[in-house]
Amino acid sequence: MSTSAFWPAPAKLNLCLHINGRRPDGYHELQTLFQFLDVGDRLSFEITEDGEIALTPEVAGVAHDDNLIVRAARRLQSHTGTHKGALIHLDKGLPMGGGLGGGSSDAATTLVALNHLWDTKVDEDTLAELGLALGADVPVFVRGRAAMADGVGEKLRPVEVDEPWYLVVVPDVEVSTAAVFGHPHLTRNTPKIAALETQPERWQNDCQSVVCDTYPQVAKALSWLIEYAPSKMTGTGSCVFGRFSDQTQAQAALAQLPAQWRGFVAKGCNLSPLQAKLGQ
Repeated sequence: MSTSAFWPAPAKLNLCLHINGRRPDGYHELQTLFQFLDVGDRLSFEITEDGEIALTPEVAGVAHDDNLIVRAARRLQSHTGTHKGALIHLDKGLPMGGGLGGGSSDAATTLVALNHLWDTKVDEDTLAELGLALGADVPVFVRGRAAMADGVGEKLRPVEVDEPWYLVVVPDVEVSTAAVFGHPHLTRNTPKIAALETQPERWQNDCQSVVCDTYPQVAKALSWLIEYAPSKMTGTGSCVFGRFSDQTQAQAALAQLPAQWRGFVAKGCNLSPLQAKLGQ
């Protein structure tokens, strides 16, 4: 039996989210730019020889076998035929339903860490494919590089963008991604923009107005944050983020945060902390 140190499951931001159309299958064509943060959840893995997968602690409202961490571990087991198992401990730092990618990142870290710890030698492309079956955002966390995503989010192209400091504000509300994408007022005709990553002045979040109309808490957090820095919502929310040129300015704004919200300061990363650990 062997134990690993903690493995990071970093948060992500969608620096933009453009909805370009709706496909016949109901999915949306989109362009989005992913960047990682140097904060997130943490997982540790105790490797066993009995093939059992167990996760602690239980996540409220999610059955053990339905948890993406457990499903990711079993998917890697099934693909490789390994007889090894794992006792997995989750140190949950990210909010649920916040648009920071916590569940997808947890699944990706499970795939990457167990592939390493079990010595199953699955290549990155295959790990990303295994992850895609668990969720559209899992591959970007597996690959661990800031990326433009096209299609329904599955076509990834690594990019290099600025790595500023962010203040992330967490309104006390969970947003339903399905409800946002199904909303009749969602803008679905933003034109595709070539080399969008080089044009930050054109970055927008097409889901933001619908979410702000539906969830007043998000609108209030955004209107507060925008007084301090250029700000927008990440993904389908609920979290909003402001961009700062240095950590001191971001921390100063955090100190003014109204008591009804949580918030944290983080650095943008083009290489995810997970890939950085893997490379050590």
